[in-house]
Amino acid sequence: MSPAAPLSPDFTVVITRYEPLLRRVCRLYCPDADDRQDLFQEVVLQLWRAWPKYQPQASAKLSTWLYRIALNVAISNLRQRTRRLVPERFGPQVPDVAPPPDTGPDAEDLAQLYRAIERLSDVEKAFVLLYLEERTYEEMADILGITQNNVRVKMHRVQEKLRQLLLTYSV
Repeated sequence: MSPAAPLSPDFTVVITRYEPLLRRVCRLYCPDADDRQDLFQEVVLQLWRAWPKYQPQASAKLSTWLYRIALNVAISNLRQRTRRLVPERFGPQVPDVAPPPDTGPDAEDLAQLYRAIERLSDVEKAFVLLYLEERTYEEMADILGITQNNVRVKMHRVQEKLRQLLLTYSV
């Protein structure tokens, strides 16, 4: 491996600007704060490695490119972590999802939503994240590499699944 290249000023500006977006991806795929920080560092490392290949005029929008890499790294990381898990002797253990930092009147509703999201598949979580980021179906299709029509169908299914999960939490 060659010595590390100095950080590009453009790269550091991009990471600083899009850090909240990258952290939201990490939050969705890592409920544990330490794991989330490790994932964030891995995402930034992979972005740094891919940075020389990014060509703004030829590639998708910068945010789309960032999402693609961040989601791919997060999903790969999650799969690696679940492969390493040792089965619990006393039955399955549901991961404890830390509630969002909000402590206002809607805090319990948000905590229920996060618990429901934790039960979604990796890809379904990506749809929820993009939806919450108010991305258009066109942007979602670009990021996920599928058609807009497929995005609509999958979004409808994810929304229905979340409704069912939230009903089980409210009972």
